[in-house]
Amino acid sequence: MNQHPNLAELDKLKTRIQALRAKTIDNGCTEDEALSAAAKVAEMLDRYDLSLTDIDIREAPCERREYETFRKKRIPLDDCVGAVAFFCDCRVWREKNQAGQSRYVFFGLRSDIEVAHYLAELIDASVRSELGRYKTTAGYARFRHNDRHLANASFALGMVASIAEKLVAMKAARDQVNQSTGRGLVVLKTSIVDDEFGKLGLNLRAARSTGRTVSMTAYEAGGVAGSSLAINPAVGESESGLSKFRAKDRDGN
Repeated sequence: MNQHPNLAELDKLKTRIQALRAKTIDNGCTEDEALSAAAKVAEMLDRYDLSLTDIDIREAPCERREYETFRKKRIPLDDCVGAVAFFCDCRVWREKNQAGQSRYVFFGLRSDIEVAHYLAELIDASVRSELGRYKTTAGYARFRHNDRHLANASFALGMVASIAEKLVAMKAARDQVNQSTGRGLVVLKTSIVDDEFGKLGLNLRAARSTGRTVSMTAYEAGGVAGSSLAINPAVGESESGLSKFRAKDRDGN
């Protein structure tokens, strides 16, 4: 049984993800760069999927990939991680590591969880970067010192809510493009992941929704950071806002 289909293509995908990572996360990416990179990496993932046969996909083992938060309390990514998993056709849950810190576990095909881990890191870094910029604005300065913790949390919540909404829209566009191939890759991958996930026998609980006090001013500022950029999520078209990445990709980086 071929348990590692098309390893050369998978290695190429991982190499390009690392190249995008160096251009964004390591340099303090903006919202614009984060979502553009998300669209680019989705295009590469879809290209990889299309290079596989249905047999390759069925024989590929599902795996898990952890994203460590290094925090015991929830972080802004918590409100976006479900959209990341949806975008990457995988499952996700939150658990505690041995140090009592939270981490997210992505479960699915190896290529999908690699991308999900990358996007989680990318969005986490983007929120921190944009929050840092927000703290230098006149609007933030108007908050009293005792209210700034609330402003920080509200801004981050508004931003990840906007990113999650965009990822869902981008996923819908990706699926529409992929369905045009007539192969039903999304349905196939979903059925495989669901079957393998069921075998884990996990007893997961849905997180309870708790009321939060939110500063609407800061929340809306975060929403602006997430919605001011008009992204066409279509995959494989020059108008998708990815021209600055394509030139590099054509050179094999």
